[in-house]
Amino acid sequence: MAHRLEKDVNRLVETIMEDYEHGRDIDVVENFVQPNKDDIVKIIAQIQNMIFPGYYKNKNYRIYTVRNNLSMQLEDVLYNLSKQISIVLKYLPEYEKKDEKDLLCEAEQLSLQFLDKITKIRALIQTDLEAAFDGDPAAFNKPEIIFSYPGLYAIMVNRIAHELYLLGVPLIPRIMTEYAHSKTGIDIHPGATLGKYFFIDHGTGIVIGETTEIGDNVKIYQGVTLGALSTREGQKLHGKKRHPTIEDNVTIYSGASILGGNTVIGHDSVIGGNAFITTSIPSNTRVSIKNQELEYKQGGISATEIGQGEAWYYII
Repeated sequence: MAHRLEKDVNRLVETIMEDYEHGRDIDVVENFVQPNKDDIVKIIAQIQNMIFPGYYKNKNYRIYTVRNNLSMQLEDVLYNLSKQISIVLKYLPEYEKKDEKDLLCEAEQLSLQFLDKITKIRALIQTDLEAAFDGDPAAFNKPEIIFSYPGLYAIMVNRIAHELYLLGVPLIPRIMTEYAHSKTGIDIHPGATLGKYFFIDHGTGIVIGETTEIGDNVKIYQGVTLGALSTREGQKLHGKKRHPTIEDNVTIYSGASILGGNTVIGHDSVIGGNAFITTSIPSNTRVSIKNQELEYKQGGISATEIGQGEAWYYII
């Protein structure tokens, strides 16, 4: 029996090894030439420690003075982030022929430039925390939001990834935001621009595309899509404005879809649940859905409430 299983395993090894020889993207087998996702997730956690020094700490550190902890965390992030950036820089044509030493030197400079943005990120996160507390009557206090709200976590990771995205670092920003996506159900592309006091309530199923621009004091509920009208042209659309612009003081309720790079939602507007919008909406506008047809049956008798089910809007 054992001999037969060994033969079967050897046969499978040979079959799969032969399958690795087709030269496809999935056939890359060189070790340590791809970024390490686990290390990138650890970097997120360490930056989270820096953003919220009184809420999260690294259990590996036995010295509990803030300065010493911060110094050690910065050194760890600088070392590990530089290493990961030096790996992904090879995806950019201008770095393909550079040696490891030059790549690491460039990666260290990019990492330092990113770390210089920590105070900026912290200032923005403070506004997001305030928006979540002020906008959610279910919030008992701000520590509850910091520890448990998926929206704040997804926004935090996006703000971290966005700074790396702006520095031209490939792949790592997307790994970061997709990790947050897997944890929270909130999909924010690192290229999306988020204003101050951004609040995501509940959050599950939210999608915010790469070229989305969101102003200040915007509130979004679960199931909202800020997406592209069409992606049929694929890579030809790369770098073009494909996603909507949301101006200041806009609220978008659950299930709404706002699509298209030319679509602008004017400031101080409210978008009702399940609205489907592909054209710009003026400022100070309330968009909602007329009553859909609802059928009730009680005791064998049917009563129907009829509406047209079409979208409409009026000026507030």
